[in-house]
Amino acid sequence: MTSSVLEFRSADGHGDGKSESLDFATEHMNLTTKSLSLPNETFLRAAISLKDQAVQLTWREALGGGDRTELVVDPTVYSGLLGTALTCLRSYEVTGDKRDLLLCSEIVDTCATVARASFRHVTFLCGRGGLYALGALVANYMGNNRKRDLFLGLFNEVATERALPVGPEEGGFGMSYDLLYGRAGFLWAASFIKKHLGEDAVPNDILMPIIAAVLAGGRAGASNNTDCPLMYRWHGTRYLGAANGLAGILHVLLHFLLPEEDAEDVKGTLRYLTSKRFPHSGNYPSSEGNPRDKLVQWSHGATGMAITLCKAAQVFPNDREFRDAAIEAGEVVWKSGLVKRLGLADGVSGNAYAFLSLYKLTGEYMYEERAKVFGGCLYDRTKSLRPEGQTGGGSSAYSLFQGLAGAACLWFDLLAPHNSRFPGYEL
Repeated sequence: MTSSVLEFRSADGHGDGKSESLDFATEHMNLTTKSLSLPNETFLRAAISLKDQAVQLTWREALGGGDRTELVVDPTVYSGLLGTALTCLRSYEVTGDKRDLLLCSEIVDTCATVARASFRHVTFLCGRGGLYALGALVANYMGNNRKRDLFLGLFNEVATERALPVGPEEGGFGMSYDLLYGRAGFLWAASFIKKHLGEDAVPNDILMPIIAAVLAGGRAGASNNTDCPLMYRWHGTRYLGAANGLAGILHVLLHFLLPEEDAEDVKGTLRYLTSKRFPHSGNYPSSEGNPRDKLVQWSHGATGMAITLCKAAQVFPNDREFRDAAIEAGEVVWKSGLVKRLGLADGVSGNAYAFLSLYKLTGEYMYEERAKVFGGCLYDRTKSLRPEGQTGGGSSAYSLFQGLAGAACLWFDLLAPHNSRFPGYEL
């Protein structure tokens, strides 16, 4: 996973390329009052403006009079054009402006023309799953049932690919299990479709073997570790975070009604995960055995953990430990999460969603305030930001997870925190 090309700049205009926290005490004092005083109209205008910039720089200017299929260097939700499409869709859902819906549809259709050649993966964030799921939802919004059913058919075709349900007991692990590139990412796309288009849109009988393979792979990966029922490797490393690790896979499994034995394994793995916190900071390592206590973000660290634990607290309301652990992870983000980068994956935009998740879980206004502090920080900083490498349709400077589009989605969500959702992670 690559790093964001965008950072908050120092006074001389040069970033140091790291994601350590800013001087939080100073930033907190300067921003708390200002952030909470920002009216919703300011966040709305800023979100629309930033969305328009993303469209202009990743879509319109990048066309350059050429063939649109040649434009699509990176068609993914994570770092490419489908992220611009999802941002337009979020704008449409908030404002009702049908021009955003038409833009989203146009981008999706262009990505669809190059899908088979460009997409190696099947996930929502980095593969065909995202294309077909978005395409079906947009077509449904537009009342085009024929196109909706076409995209649903393509999605369900992907679900039958042999690599998805292949488990270790069949002589191979098939594809990876993680959210960005593996089976969990495909299952999340299926959950997205089911939420928006109904439970029958993706038949359960084609999903259950995939869920079974994920559970079987986790048990095989945990081997004889009695404290951890499920464990996975990505490129040989036992990652713990949301993007490529345990937290992301568990978060997806929590969206499905599992048999009691499987649910107990998920709970046991969550307990194992929380036991890996650094004792002094309360933050989480990026991978098992990694002593580096530095990353506080969605992809690695307390932010992704907080959001996953909020979901666990909702699914297992009688297990108070998950709610408590989510709150503790949120405190880590509050103390250390005002980082230099700004994207959803590893920056302030993503970190703010930890507070929105906690607000939805607890109903406590404090968490909405904290999200607005981080949102206000972004608003204040983006006015002087100097993005690098912002040309071309594949640029990450205005991408959803690595650039500015993530801030636009956050600002849209600050208008109605009870309906907020981390793009591509929360439903």
